Amino acid sequence: KSANRSMTEQPTGTPGIGEQGRLKEMGRESRLSFRNFAEHQLRRECKEAAMEICKPQVKAFAECAQEKGLMVVWSCKQLHNDVQDCLTIHNGEEAWERYKEDNKERLEKKARLGQK
Repeated sequence: KSANRSMTEQPTGTPGIGEQGRLKEMGRESRLSFRNFAEHQLRRECKEAAMEICKPQVKAFAECAQEKGLMVVWSCKQLHNDVQDCLTIHNGEEAWERYKEDNKERLEKKARLGQK
């Protein structure tokens, strides 16, 4: 009988639809807390700053890729590595932690403003 159970039937002991919805909403609220949202915005700023710093490497790789077409994988490998190295330095975990520490007050302020 359990193999033929319809999708709308729920096994005994599981929460009802209302309870599942409430639990889902609680999880969503914790994921989208104001601090998390503020941190996400700060992370985006860090990434944008890294992209700006690495713009020359990205441009060189893009030009090479456009010139070489399908041979890009082999012909532009060093330029690709240069882009990856630059982004790792300026957008890696260590850079993110430094950026977050440098902007700690802004992060706290955004989190407080969001809670009001």
